[in-house]
Amino acid sequence: MTQGEVGQDAPALGRMPGALAWVTNRLGMEELVEDQYNRIVPIHATNYMYCFGGIAFILFLILVVTGILLVVYYQPTPDGAYQSVVNISTNVAFGWWVRSIHKWAATGMVILVFVHLLRVFFTSAYKRPRELNWISGVVLLIVTMAFGFTGYLLPWDQKAYWATRVGTDIAGSTPFIGHFLLVSLRGGENITGATLGRFFDLHVLVLPVVIVVFLGAHFWMIRRHGISGRL
Repeated sequence: MTQGEVGQDAPALGRMPGALAWVTNRLGMEELVEDQYNRIVPIHATNYMYCFGGIAFILFLILVVTGILLVVYYQPTPDGAYQSVVNISTNVAFGWWVRSIHKWAATGMVILVFVHLLRVFFTSAYKRPRELNWISGVVLLIVTMAFGFTGYLLPWDQKAYWATRVGTDIAGSTPFIGHFLLVSLRGGENITGATLGRFFDLHVLVLPVVIVVFLGAHFWMIRRHGISGRL
């Protein structure tokens, strides 16, 4: 790259921290960075009603960090699950704080994703050419609720047991495939250690992969089509 070419990249890279600008330059991502810096955000998008999706994503990042910290001490076994949660809450430094943040961030994310979809619906932002973005958003809501449902069992206490029993019974009442869903979720007819293992695997392995894929598609389509019209 010549000196003149480096000068052309300066406007975009000059606004970035030195280390990040260095990495961006070496990866040849100058055009992508320039597009991000120069993209104009519509004035109506500064309305707080357009912030719910972004706040939900921030809560998701908080959940990732706190979830990693919690899983270090959590034991996904019938004998160790409850005691490991007690240990996190009482003996691990700041464990009660991290667990509380994880719990309330999860609740907040479910609410905000739902409110975000309501905003999209009532502002007709799901119409052409954003139909696929709407579908991906609905999938993200379902995945977010699945995160909450599978995570609720992990403390392995009475409250978690009965909530999971009610939830799986509801799934079991689905016409034609109800029994299949119930057995698949529980790992049998009853809630046992197999259920705990399945919910843990879904919560920390399967659902994170699914949500990252759909978040990537969701954000890409937002960048592709832009932010929808004003309220």
